[in-house]
Amino acid sequence: MAVRAVRGAVQLERDEAGHMDEQVSELLTAILERNGLTADELISIWFTATPDLHCDFPAAAARKLGIVDVPLICAQELDIEGAMPRVVRVLAHIESDLPRAEIAHVYLGSAGALRKDIAQ
Repeated sequence: MAVRAVRGAVQLERDEAGHMDEQVSELLTAILERNGLTADELISIWFTATPDLHCDFPAAAARKLGIVDVPLICAQELDIEGAMPRVVRVLAHIESDLPRAEIAHVYLGSAGALRKDIAQ
């Protein structure tokens, strides 16, 4: 079994904890489902949030989903002028037999514009 990385992102409509929880949960669920994964196949997850998000840690949504024994970390995204606002990004390390080219990277809603080359 190989170690692979899965990317994803979602743009929040507003900086509210309940909304972040809902959107990040939807993103993580889509990443797991589209790649045929269970939480047991997660190695670690790195979350970043744009500097305009202050309401909560994105990793809190993962814990609420039951992802409790996987190392998670949150960081702030670079503050680049003109960048898309209110975005949570995910980089998940997984164990998978899928070839790298078959990994489904998930960009929900408006975040699909961030990586049109790999968004599915």
